[in-house]
Amino acid sequence: MSATAPDKGRMLRYSICVSGAASGSTVKADAGLAREVGRAIAVSGHIVTTGATIGLPYYAAHGAKGAGGMSIGFSPAVSLREHLRKYRLPSNCFDFINFTGLHYVGRDLYLVQSSDAVITIGGRFGSLHEFTSALEAHKPCGILTGSGGTADQIPKLMEALEPPDDNLVIYDDDPDRLVKRIIKILDDRYEDIHNLLEHRDQHWYLRPDKTDSFAAG
Repeated sequence: MSATAPDKGRMLRYSICVSGAASGSTVKADAGLAREVGRAIAVSGHIVTTGATIGLPYYAAHGAKGAGGMSIGFSPAVSLREHLRKYRLPSNCFDFINFTGLHYVGRDLYLVQSSDAVITIGGRFGSLHEFTSALEAHKPCGILTGSGGTADQIPKLMEALEPPDDNLVIYDDDPDRLVKRIIKILDDRYEDIHNLLEHRDQHWYLRPDKTDSFAAG
């Protein structure tokens, strides 16, 4: 982590999913971009989440770890044995792997719901599934334009299908700038939570007598 990185002990850390192809033409073309996105998330003090798979998500996780950040993978498998032997997925570059046991389709939904935002790089149908799931769940979505595949088809789909929450979808061709814009959206969305956490001591939740509007929901 760079010397200018935020103090993670004093900030609300977001889980930002990096979605992209596990194989295919965009993997080779976009490997460097995926690493840059992962690194930008880590340097900002936030957490990279992926499908614990190969290809572009793996390169994003690798970029995060190379920058001293945290990477969490969501596996379609039920165990490490199945993850490695049945699905033939990597286990390095992850601080933690959540073995969902939900196969690929269920894993995608669990990954999206467990993340605060989704960034799409290149991609194929699996990335499109994660994007549409994120949009329907009202999650901010960042699209790395110029990366091919799903990422470059999404603007056309958005225009043709008139989806909800199109204001939550942002487009940029620069990985670092795209990550910063996603974080700005999340900061605005969680401003009230930031304020509440900033003005309470570290162990407020251990005192049941200390009730307020936040604790009461």
